[in-house]
Amino acid sequence: MTPAQSQIAERVRAAAAQKRPLRLRGAGTKDFHGGPLDGEVLALDGLAGVTSYEPSELVVTVQAGTPLAQLEALLQAHGQCLPFEPPRFGEGGTVGGMVSAGLAGPARASVGSVRDYVLGASLINGRGELLTFGGQVMKNVAGYDVSRVLAGAWGTLGVITEVSLKVLPVAPAEATRVFDCSQAEALRLLNAWGGQPLPLNASVWQAESGATVGRLHLRLRGAAAAVQAAGRQLGGEVLPADAAEVLWGSLRDQRHAFFADALAQGCDLWRASVPQTAPLLAGAGLPPPLVEWHGGQRWYALPPGGAAALVEAVREAGGWTAAFRPAADRRAAAAPLPPALLTIHRALKVAFDPAGIFNPGRLVPGL
Repeated sequence: MTPAQSQIAERVRAAAAQKRPLRLRGAGTKDFHGGPLDGEVLALDGLAGVTSYEPSELVVTVQAGTPLAQLEALLQAHGQCLPFEPPRFGEGGTVGGMVSAGLAGPARASVGSVRDYVLGASLINGRGELLTFGGQVMKNVAGYDVSRVLAGAWGTLGVITEVSLKVLPVAPAEATRVFDCSQAEALRLLNAWGGQPLPLNASVWQAESGATVGRLHLRLRGAAAAVQAAGRQLGGEVLPADAAEVLWGSLRDQRHAFFADALAQGCDLWRASVPQTAPLLAGAGLPPPLVEWHGGQRWYALPPGGAAALVEAVREAGGWTAAFRPAADRRAAAAPLPPALLTIHRALKVAFDPAGIFNPGRLVPGL
């Protein structure tokens, strides 16, 4: 172990012996999400720095407390990127926080999630042991791919100390096209385009103020010839590059007017994950959503306590929903987990954190 890792391991062993909860914290940019923030703060900013980077191999290994902006600047200097566009909800977000949250930006439906790019990870478990999973190559097939389980676990399984990530070259061309249409028409178009060999990368539909019609923005990304050919085929209005950059950045970081208005009005921001082919979610009093991920992610701004119709509509569509940014009550979270999935969560928690000290209740109530 490094000195920083040893100090963390000692803190963990002491907390486990006393069954004293620990709140794992990088920069705290995602403190608004999930269950209550309980426990003594365990700061991870001492785990910083890029361990290794092989641009020709498209692999980078970085310590978990490294600022995400620092990693992305390094990749950009070599014409590479994290294709899943990790959101930045504030200054100083870390690589470990990115993996722990498992959140991806507008391109998620086309390029994959955070866990799809995690090749390996090191973790200090609830016994204070340093464990290493996976590696630094793209073909890791030995046993269970435990490193990817850490993506989206919100620090409930242990302290991530280091991760190895697959990166990709920046696409040579992109363009954003705009279409005036209703939500139903946008879903129909996206499903039709998804079955064609088009360089679709991201999409978003939002209703016009006080209307059921709205605007669909579609980002094409890939080889220059493919982007140009797709643009000619699809038509629509071309959004200038500078305006497109602002749009997609605001969606990634939730600075878009839809999110800002929800917060200003004291609404709970609900995230509904449904099949891309799911029709409009019908429910009494449901306002028009903001639709991303080619129909697979739909955001709703709802008054506190007013999500019953949404939860039922999402259940009927075969999806899942949760309060992403509760206005007040952090426990106004989600529909209960299916019994089988809850059993898996409990088994993982016991295996990695037998004393239950890491971020208790942050991901699943009672765990």
